[in-house]
Parts: sequence; C-alpha cells; structure tokens
Amino acid sequence: MNRKKSREIAMELLFGMTLSKNSLEETISTFKEDFEMKLSTIDLEYIEKILSKVEENKEAIDKKIEGALTNWKFERISKVNLSILRLAIAEILYQDDVPGSVAINEAVEITKKYSDEKSVSFINAVLDKALKSL
Repeated sequence: MNRKKSREIAMELLFGMTLSKNSLEETISTFKEDFEMKLSTIDLEYIEKILSKVEENKEAIDKKIEGALTNWKFERISKVNLSILRLAIAEILYQDDVPGSVAINEAVEITKKYSDEKSVSFINAVLDKALKSL
C-alpha cells in the first residue's frame, strides 16, 4: 500500500470536505464508490484514520497552525494550503508511526504539486515552527 499516494488522497478529500461541507462519512463513502483503481493500492485505513483525527481535533489543529503563523492571518490561508497544514499537523500530533520531519517533508511535496512556489516555503516554515513548539 502506498502511503504517499494515500496521504495525497487524504489531502484531496480534506480539501473537498472544506468546499462541499460534506461529512467525513459522506466523503469516504463517495470516495469508495468513485475510486477507479483498486482500493488495495492505497491505505484506506490510514486515510479514514487521519481524516477522522482532523475532524475530531480541528480546533486544536487550527490553534497549532495559528500559533505558528508569522505576520499572516489564519483567514488568509488558501483552502488548499489549509488542508495540507491540517493534514500534516494531524500526522505530527496523532500518527505515532509518522516522524514530524517526514510529515513536514510529505506536506512540502504535496504543496509542490497542488499549490504555488511561494506556498512551499510558507508550509515548510509554519510546520517547522509548529513542530518545534511541541
């Protein structure tokens, strides 16, 4: 099972939930129905677990993000970048098998794919500061 691909899917689903306001259950159900590859090619358990951690702890995660911002307002963070940050912070705080440095590196890679060049350094800086504050 591909954790990198699963993490990317989790970010996409989290972003979709932000836009659609669908529940986690609706999002996962729709994903399972619509996923065109075999579910065995991804770590569905990881996706469900990390998304539920984000949903259950969104307030704490957002506070952690807000506390790591420098000269930036939380409300100004794009939905894509916010989804990446929430996912990475959830991994850092709630996934024992993911070291903080790996969560940051993976978030930066996802940012390179889904956001712009300025966002890469922004995501890296926010996550680095959040990790150091633990």
